[in-house]
Amino acid sequence: MFLERYCNITNNQISFSRQQGSDFAKIVADDFNPLHDADAKRFCVPGDLLFSLVLEKSGLSQNMGFTFSGMVTDGIKLNFPEKIVESASILDDNAKEYMKIDASGQCTTNRQSIDALIRAYVEFSGHTFPHILVKLMFEKNVMINPTRPMVMYENMFIHLDEVDFADVQLQLTTPSLLIDGKRGKATLPFDLVADGKVIGHGKKHMLLSGLRDYDQTTIDSLVNHYNDKKAQYLK
Repeated sequence: MFLERYCNITNNQISFSRQQGSDFAKIVADDFNPLHDADAKRFCVPGDLLFSLVLEKSGLSQNMGFTFSGMVTDGIKLNFPEKIVESASILDDNAKEYMKIDASGQCTTNRQSIDALIRAYVEFSGHTFPHILVKLMFEKNVMINPTRPMVMYENMFIHLDEVDFADVQLQLTTPSLLIDGKRGKATLPFDLVADGKVIGHGKKHMLLSGLRDYDQTTIDSLVNHYNDKKAQYLK
């Protein structure tokens, strides 16, 4: 279980320190979203870390949906399902829900398949900004608030024709951005490819808030800051 270093497990409950969440984002997902910085005022644990732990604990099913219903901060003790029969939730001790999971079809606990999908998906997901979102914002003539860039994970769905594979890649197909006032919903569809063959597909939805008119100079500054932050970390 390569995820052990990014969480704490006590009495079958899982929690996260700020550093663990930040390390997963930067080391595994190559994601430098400021919400995942250890010193962020509004820190939250990466949704992709929750997704990864669900697969490690409960297995990989042909059809899976992950809906995020609450931000996980450091120190919250979570109860993860050991097995998913149609649907399950990640809850804290007060029964507050942080993620709902739906699953159907064939299920595998094949470690090679699960690790391959985790690594491929979180790398794809971590590159949402600036690689994909900037182009979508340019096309819609909007941008996020540069002083409070809020981009939140809403949900993700995958379908696999087969669940046993040695390696897999995610290939973006046709992303889109729907604008509703100062909010936006980005849809990122992708194919799952193994040995040169499409073995499934999926879709990720993200919410953007605080939208305003697009300004290239501001976007350039935001992207440069993101890239500089990444370069400093990698030194």
